[in-house]
Amino acid sequence: MGVALTRAAQWTTASTGTGKLEITPQNETLLKDIQRFVEQFSARHPQEARHVFKEPLQWKTSLEASDFKTEYDISGASVVSHEKDKSGRPLLHLSPPVISVLSFSQLSKLLQVAKERKLKEVRACLEANRDPVVRILGPSFATVEGEDSSILRLLDKVKGGDPGGETELQVKLLILLQQLDTQLLSSSLKQISKEVRLSPAAVKNEVELLWSFCGPGEKGLLKSVNYTSDYEFSNGCRSPPWRQVHGEICYLIVEPCDAETLYITCSTAGVFLNKGVKQEAEESAYERESEVYKDLVSFLKAYSAHFGTQLITQDFAVQEEPPSTQKIPHVEAVDAEETGQSLRSYEHQEKNAHDRARQQQLTPSKSAGKKKLEPSPKWKGLGLPSPNQEAAEEKKKGKKAEKSSEKRAESPAKATRPDSKKKFGSFSGSSLPGHQSSHRTKVTVDDMSESSSESDEDEEQPERRPESNTDLPSEYWQIQKLVKYLKGGNQTATVIALCSMRDFNLAQETCQLAIRDVGGLEVLINLLATEEIKCKIGSLKILKEISHNQQIRRAIADLGGLQTMVCILDSPDKELKCLAAETIANVAKFRRARRTVRQHGGIKRLVELLDCVPDSAALTEEQERDVEVARCGALALWSCSKSTRNKDAIRRAGGIPLLARLLKSPHENMLIPVVGTLQECASEKSYRVAIQAEGMIEDLVKNLSCDNQELQMHCASAIFKCAEDKHTRDLVRRYEGLQPLVSLLSQSENKELLAATTGAIWKCSISMENVNMFKEYKALEILVGLLTNQPEEVLVNVVGALGECAQQPANRTTIRKSNGIPPLVNLLTGTNQALLVNVTRAVGACATEQENMAIIDRLDGVRLLWSLLKNPNPDVQASAAWAICPCIENAKDSGEMVRSFVGGLELIINLLKSTNGEVLASVCAAIAKIAKDEENLAVITDHGVVPMLAKLTNTTDDKLRRHLAEAIARCCMWGSNRVAFGEAGAVAPLVRYLRSKDPSVHQATAQALFQLSRDPNNCIIMHENAVVKLLIEMMGSTDEVLQEASAGCVANIRRLALANEKARYG
Repeated sequence: MGVALTRAAQWTTASTGTGKLEITPQNETLLKDIQRFVEQFSARHPQEARHVFKEPLQWKTSLEASDFKTEYDISGASVVSHEKDKSGRPLLHLSPPVISVLSFSQLSKLLQVAKERKLKEVRACLEANRDPVVRILGPSFATVEGEDSSILRLLDKVKGGDPGGETELQVKLLILLQQLDTQLLSSSLKQISKEVRLSPAAVKNEVELLWSFCGPGEKGLLKSVNYTSDYEFSNGCRSPPWRQVHGEICYLIVEPCDAETLYITCSTAGVFLNKGVKQEAEESAYERESEVYKDLVSFLKAYSAHFGTQLITQDFAVQEEPPSTQKIPHVEAVDAEETGQSLRSYEHQEKNAHDRARQQQLTPSKSAGKKKLEPSPKWKGLGLPSPNQEAAEEKKKGKKAEKSSEKRAESPAKATRPDSKKKFGSFSGSSLPGHQSSHRTKVTVDDMSESSSESDEDEEQPERRPESNTDLPSEYWQIQKLVKYLKGGNQTATVIALCSMRDFNLAQETCQLAIRDVGGLEVLINLLATEEIKCKIGSLKILKEISHNQQIRRAIADLGGLQTMVCILDSPDKELKCLAAETIANVAKFRRARRTVRQHGGIKRLVELLDCVPDSAALTEEQERDVEVARCGALALWSCSKSTRNKDAIRRAGGIPLLARLLKSPHENMLIPVVGTLQECASEKSYRVAIQAEGMIEDLVKNLSCDNQELQMHCASAIFKCAEDKHTRDLVRRYEGLQPLVSLLSQSENKELLAATTGAIWKCSISMENVNMFKEYKALEILVGLLTNQPEEVLVNVVGALGECAQQPANRTTIRKSNGIPPLVNLLTGTNQALLVNVTRAVGACATEQENMAIIDRLDGVRLLWSLLKNPNPDVQASAAWAICPCIENAKDSGEMVRSFVGGLELIINLLKSTNGEVLASVCAAIAKIAKDEENLAVITDHGVVPMLAKLTNTTDDKLRRHLAEAIARCCMWGSNRVAFGEAGAVAPLVRYLRSKDPSVHQATAQALFQLSRDPNNCIIMHENAVVKLLIEMMGSTDEVLQEASAGCVANIRRLALANEKARYG
């Protein structure tokens, strides 16, 4: 089963998350075969079906407890099977939405229970367990490439004696699973053999044919057909190179006459709908949204009835000169990315370019014939020649000249690599359908899994090269001569050449590229593998300097330089260790390099370099060298720590206590990389706990008062990340770190330092004790002054801190007197999601004061908050809804204000359909406030608030329970809503709320039940659900509101009982 899932199944290539099985005929066939195999397994192989798996198969199921009947113990929502293993574990355990199964017999029964959902369950199981054989038989049976000797090992066990017959059973089970694999692969081959693959030429012909049938009115088959890109590669494809490796040919935007615009992907496998690929697409937009059709016409027949009908009747007009067939040069907005232009300005440039092209076609000029299609700058960086360039070169210089021009067009670093063609060769037609080396794809997926903590340099950058050799300075040629000496000279000549090379300005890009272009990097890296210490030192000194260049860094990684440098870290020579570590620090700026360091044991070796005595009063010369080695090791670890896996590797190698020791160093050049590493790693919870335990908070606070702004910034950033924990916040206050943070707010020119400082203040202000201290240090007035003319990363933190401080009434007054409310309201119009969450929280906190609310209302702040309910981000929606609650409560005429928002009540009611618990809780709280006004209550009742609230009552979230009960209590005040709640089944779940451990839930629930108990039918339901005993307990509470509501509800139930008795007995 594992081999078939690996080789035959078709998985999605989403950029984030785990892959899913695509909805294709081939996958459907596989799933049905597996389903039949599992269903029949118990009957055909009863002994093997009872075999207990090594680990349970677990997945998220759509089945519920009500689906299971006999042979199972059902307790609430959970289900366990009667069958258990030797240790007493149930062989099937459902704890919604997760189900665990430990045998084939239970899998067979599960499929019988699933009925029409069988395929859905099989799909979910396989997606969650990509190699199910590992869980069934154990890790030693994992699917591997090449020869699989697992069955031979089992047979050896059987020969050696198998008292319980367990191993023999495993052999039989493994043979059965391998037979299934063979069957699945065979059926997949049959399916693949039936497929007809498209080619770029076939797609182009089909598109050109459709162009001639496009036009307005009923006579046109389609309104329009357009490519998303006007640039065509030499292989006929129009898709970007990184999508061509997936077999994608081009993307179309088709406007049918009778349907919405279709965004289509044409690939070698067929034609399908994508998620909206336009000219500049997100990676997720390339994902498939529909079935795969054999060609474009078949696709359009399925999606446009008009197209299919007109095609059959042949009742359409042919356009003689369709404007879309005229080739319009595509002009890329080359500088849009660099100058930070908006998307709108980019589109405006595109439009103007097309308009100019059309004018030139109407009015021919001399220059019109010279226009050529140019690839996007991103593609130029890949070294892909355009078809026009190739044709021109062939005419001018012949085949030899063409070869040399192609060689120059490639990046020299790539040209020297033997595998460069695999990665960036021209995409020929033969390579398109998927015969490209899988190496590129695998590397990309692994890179994405590194979870870098900052924006990375993994994107290939276009190389800036001089137009001709005459533009190169003399140093370029001199360095190339020295490289030749390096290649051919003896040891003495090599050392002299290395020394001479260091005399040049190696920080200059021309000198760096000169070394690379002539093959000097290979020589320098080869020297690292020699036994000559001087050659190694000279080579590393040069590599250390030139590795600041991004292209050089990549070339070093491609040539295997990192592996050699990692080995040098074991050298007894301390200067060599320092140079190797510093060079690794420079090179490990991108994911692939960081992964290489980890995979070759570099992290452990770098951690070992940290072991020194940094804080001794008088260091010997040897100890000073050890300290320098540790500094260089910390620099390298700082670069490597941007990867999540490397952070874990540093921790496991024992790096935390060594970093804690180095943090006590008096030298700033040592502290900067150490604190830099710690603040990178502080994003992981294990590090935050360790930073507390190792007493590092005191040292971080102490270094806030130093003179080095970079060190201050890293310390503040580390505190920012660690202060999520209350104990850390208390430690910062105990070690008097709050005042230095406030004093750093004056460094407003250094935006990085300001962002880190405001972040630390924000997180520290979560503790009210710290807020009191900030109040003494006049921090609020300074923070209000930072609400304007600051970058977003600073504003997010400033507003977050004000939101926390505004929880105290005195601070809300201070914010108002400092004129902080207008800039806060202005920020509600932004687009940064994190900023909007913090701003709405701050505005909501300020709105609890009536004077502040008057200012917010005057500035139209409530309308802005209400408009944020349309934001697609659930965090923003929830935060906006929470902020609306105090606004409604403290506005002068809140009922009229709410009604003045056109469609506002309908909008907030529709949010009850959300699946986010926080959004639901906040919206219920807002509805409870809105429903205080009778007219608004009538309106929301008409919008269907009662059944929507009733539908939410089965929740187990106490926060949602509380606000939902409040909303229900308020909504009972109108018309027949009490009766409607009872009919919608809201009463019985509310009774269960009284068993909650949260007292605030009890109060709101008792009020809701009191209102509902005014309807006799609701009283009967409450009594049937044993509410009286629970309410009597609540009547003994010290909360007067809870007492009164509980007593009122019991009284209503008792009155109904007395009335019944009176009616019955007279």
